[in-house]
Amino acid sequence: MYPIAIGFSLFGFFILAVPIAITLAMTSAITMYSSGIPLQAMVQRMFAALDSFPLTAIPFFVLAGALMEVSGISTRLVNFAQSLVGRATGGLGLVAVMSAMFFAAISGSSAATTAAIGGILIPAMSRRGYPRPFATSVQASSGELGVIIPPSIPMIIFALTAGVPVSIGDLFLAGIFPGFLVAGGLMFTVYIISKRNGYGKTQGQDGLLPGERDGVWKSFKAAILPLMLPVMILGGIYGGIFTPTEAAAAAVGFALVVGGLIFRSISFDGLMTALRSSLLNTVVVLLIISAASVFGWVLTANRIPEMVSQFFIAISDNPLVFLALINLMLLIVGMFLETGAAITILAPILTPVAVKLGIDPLHFGIVMIINLAVGMTTPPVGVNLFVACQIAGLRVEQILKSMLPFYAALLICLAIITYLPELSLWLPTALK
Repeated sequence: MYPIAIGFSLFGFFILAVPIAITLAMTSAITMYSSGIPLQAMVQRMFAALDSFPLTAIPFFVLAGALMEVSGISTRLVNFAQSLVGRATGGLGLVAVMSAMFFAAISGSSAATTAAIGGILIPAMSRRGYPRPFATSVQASSGELGVIIPPSIPMIIFALTAGVPVSIGDLFLAGIFPGFLVAGGLMFTVYIISKRNGYGKTQGQDGLLPGERDGVWKSFKAAILPLMLPVMILGGIYGGIFTPTEAAAAAVGFALVVGGLIFRSISFDGLMTALRSSLLNTVVVLLIISAASVFGWVLTANRIPEMVSQFFIAISDNPLVFLALINLMLLIVGMFLETGAAITILAPILTPVAVKLGIDPLHFGIVMIINLAVGMTTPPVGVNLFVACQIAGLRVEQILKSMLPFYAALLICLAIITYLPELSLWLPTALK
């Protein structure tokens, strides 16, 4: 009785476009009230969910990324990428993907990566003769690297909500090679399309990027300090210097020193903008986590994870079949739910089932995150599409045709990552 009521309540709120945190909280409250459980227990559980030291890594990483964004770091990264691949066929498209990969290692956010790099490269690509829908599609698809390349906010959320022990540091390492694979797949797609259609042949002073004539060494020197941030984070965690939470705090200090004291590019207004956006983003994420904690407790009390486990095992106890079904389900879920919300709802339900079938939770976490990252590029809720289209001044439907080759590339990469677990597991295993 209660599982059906929970499902109707949940989807009813979704249809009414109620914010996800309120949807989870209201569904939990209705179920608890119907079961005769005092609602004070809901408040206590929401508070207990946030009373966690590792959770403080989220606001610190969000703030570090915001500080790097307002300090103009993205321009330095774009210039470095331009010096490496800008003269190849489809050069600026390749630069867009590579710059997104560099910035992803700093921001941990898909939308921030799309906005920071897209604001520079979509206009520049348009001036060079790339069709605007193509330029927008390149940026929207490459922006998903923001949650695949570590540090990644969704990785932290998964590690804290998976229902089984998962190391944040190991999850960061597990995302490196899959992130490189996705970036490589997107760059290959850009190259093939540009070669076939002759994109990017228009030259001219109006299309030059800042510092475009700089050589590799000069642009590398300008970008070396921002590029050191992910090295500091992962090296510090695995060197035993600090925990992931302490690494996040160190990243904020690093961003302030580099952007404020060395580059002197963080103004007071920029600092206030970074603090304001970080505060809003953190509140949203933590509210979702606290509401999802109560919702997870309600699901467990009604034996829904056990039912889900029995459902999948009844179809097949083959882990390959399970992963195929999960991919299909998560691709659909990602079209309608924000990544953090989907992880907090589904990770505690699906991860124990995956572990029961012999799938490593690190591998499963990467598969889940990449599936949901693809959802950031698909309507109706794909945040990357809307951010990129807003920059380009286009409507979403105007770029969907040009997105099709990138969807194909992303799905091929997803299949490789899903069925080649060594790609995710080799690095964390090798460093133990």
